Amino acid sequence: MARRLVRAAVRLSALGALTGGLSGCFLIGGWEFPRISPAQTAPAASPAGMAASGQSVAALDTTTAAERRAAAEAGGGAKVGSTVASLGDPTVEGFWARTPLVSAPVKGRLADPRTGASVAVDLQPLAGPKGAGSQVSLAAMRALGVSLTDLPHLDVYRN
Repeated sequence: MARRLVRAAVRLSALGALTGGLSGCFLIGGWEFPRISPAQTAPAASPAGMAASGQSVAALDTTTAAERRAAAEAGGGAKVGSTVASLGDPTVEGFWARTPLVSAPVKGRLADPRTGASVAVDLQPLAGPKGAGSQVSLAAMRALGVSLTDLPHLDVYRN
């Protein structure tokens, strides 16, 4: 009986020493990870603070109403594929798309199969495999009615 009590006491003291020594860490599968407080992971600057010093979307999109109407009236062309689109450099003006679906600059259009909206663009080659995705101008994204933070699936046509 005394042996059992001694063993239990030794186990408890070893456990206490172990947990006291690792009070700032936790173990998963034999790996030790430090505990991180929410204050350590909080962002240094808020997005609102960053946006206040930047330019608005309207200020960056310098296309005229006539240019937007002409681009929206585009139609036809041969489908060269579909792509996942993201916003390209918002400081580069005009209606354009950089895509690995073309090997040389060509006129074309982008169409959103969900809404039926389409826009005439200058298609520019982008290095990468065909399924790598495309970069689309701010003006073209706005003409399609797509959120600038979305990754829409668009159909690509060449004239």
